[in-house]
Amino acid sequence: MRTNRIVLAIAAVLLFSAAALADSVNDPKIIIQGVSGGSSFITCPPSGCEPVGLTFSFTTPGSGSGKLFFTNASGENWHSLALIETGVPASAVTCVQALFLSCQVKTLQNGATEILLSGVAGKTSNAHFGIRNGQNFDIGFKCNGKNDCWPGGLQFMARANVPEPATVALLTTGLAAIFSRRRRWQA
Repeated sequence: MRTNRIVLAIAAVLLFSAAALADSVNDPKIIIQGVSGGSSFITCPPSGCEPVGLTFSFTTPGSGSGKLFFTNASGENWHSLALIETGVPASAVTCVQALFLSCQVKTLQNGATEILLSGVAGKTSNAHFGIRNGQNFDIGFKCNGKNDCWPGGLQFMARANVPEPATVALLTTGLAAIFSRRRRWQA
């Protein structure tokens, strides 16, 4: 009798897990088609690339898909780039890119979605070197299916060279250790 209950419980868990997995496979995904360019410069369209500094803003194309072209005119090489928007949930964003080591998509405490491209592979000329000063780059928006597009005119805030979460945690730990030692010295 007990074995039957265990088998029934396992079967129920597997059934619900399969149903959940099937649902997530069919969820619409919105894809960021790169901050692309690899080791070469992107050619700006005839209208040109928009020069941007360490912080800038932009809106998605009216159709919800297409590319926006920029030039890093900040005077600094970028080791990270955070893109923040409030119109599409993090669970519906897929990031594809070639200039940084990683791309993480998460929901911030205020409900906004952050797309954080970060990490560089050193001073080599291959991919994953970030976005260099003076380099042209594009941010592309792609539909996934006919109706799963970015909302046209969605406002993004962008900031380059943001501290990475691991760096912030390391700094916080280091500062806590310094203050702890200082208190012991003063006592």
